[in-house]
Amino acid sequence: MSVSRVRTFPAAALWIRAAVVGTVLLLFASFITLVSPAPVSAAPSGPTAAANLLTTRFVVWLDKAVEFDVLSLSNPNRVVVSLPDVKMRLPNAADDLETGLVKSFRVGLSAPGRSRIVIDVRAPVVVKRSEIVKQERGHHLVLDLAPAPSALQAGKSRAARLQTVQPPLPRPASRPEEIIARAYKPVIVIDPGHGGHDSGAKKNGVVEKDVVLAFSLILRDKLEASGRYRVVLTRDSDVFISLDERRAIAERNKAALFIAVHADYAGAHARGATIYSLRDTTARALQRSASSEVVNAVLTSQELSGVERSDARAIRSILADLAEREIAVTKERTNTFTRSVIEFMSVSTEMRPNADREANFRVLKTAKVPSVLIELAYVTNPQDARNLKSNAWRNKVADSIVTAIDNYFSYQIARLPM
Repeated sequence: MSVSRVRTFPAAALWIRAAVVGTVLLLFASFITLVSPAPVSAAPSGPTAAANLLTTRFVVWLDKAVEFDVLSLSNPNRVVVSLPDVKMRLPNAADDLETGLVKSFRVGLSAPGRSRIVIDVRAPVVVKRSEIVKQERGHHLVLDLAPAPSALQAGKSRAARLQTVQPPLPRPASRPEEIIARAYKPVIVIDPGHGGHDSGAKKNGVVEKDVVLAFSLILRDKLEASGRYRVVLTRDSDVFISLDERRAIAERNKAALFIAVHADYAGAHARGATIYSLRDTTARALQRSASSEVVNAVLTSQELSGVERSDARAIRSILADLAEREIAVTKERTNTFTRSVIEFMSVSTEMRPNADREANFRVLKTAKVPSVLIELAYVTNPQDARNLKSNAWRNKVADSIVTAIDNYFSYQIARLPM
């Protein structure tokens, strides 16, 4: 059972103001609101104003019942609550708060393991009620503040109603689908190769532009159904998109992954899937190019016209280093994703020997987005051709790529911002 002690101190008891120091308590939630059943207009402080004031109930939510002390002080007029350092929830302490007798309040640590709430009031008050009431969740510390008899005598009136200053009700729990909808979703750009007048490879009744689009649509639907990603297709119909525009779509959308989808062409014995990423020599050339672009931009920048030459050199060096690091991180992420695709895709379909390969495909030449090109199978191989036209095979392989993507984003480096 909690115990309270209520005492009134004279004006000389100013020690309380100096004692309210220390680390500010962490209040629960910034959405706390002020509940005011009856509006009160601002009035000047002092005994003569107390005649028009309401009895004010001040409520604090506590996570457990505790013993506390309540002091009513004057000059300045305030109520002080001393209690153990306990989790609490208070009303919103707005700068312009004036509800009933309460002008403002503050909370802090008064001593190791002890907390103190100071309630500034507009006139001398007495604490008519101070107790802890058990709630369904936690407890309420309830203080009823009334104008002091001297103030009431001066005003020749008594308060007739109760004004309440209280903490908010608990926020309703969000449904899982609402939490998922608000969560960050990496953007994945899927690029079905060819399209329009560019048919791609043809053999064994397979047209590359058609089968890669069909596969990409299935992959998109599976990724979107997971609720974890936002998916952008460079094309979702039989249209032609230039290679540079495909890459630009990924960069404009700040993609976390770029996946180009193709089907291969070779002799009839060649079979299986291959994963291509940008050749190391080309990646290093991109690093040098990006570094040079940064240096040239700084040299011609109008913002640096008044900067000392040594400072300009330092800035160019820092920016060039950052540009090179960005490309290095992109390359590392690409390698991580490539390994993930090979690991899981090899369970669902035939893979070429040494399936992890490098090439200088133009669509992969980006320093901003981890990018791979997946050759699903060979249109020139009879069995691969049958697979490319099979919905069952497409679904199985798409599932393995979704698993590879999930696995990739479980890596710390993939979760870091670009």
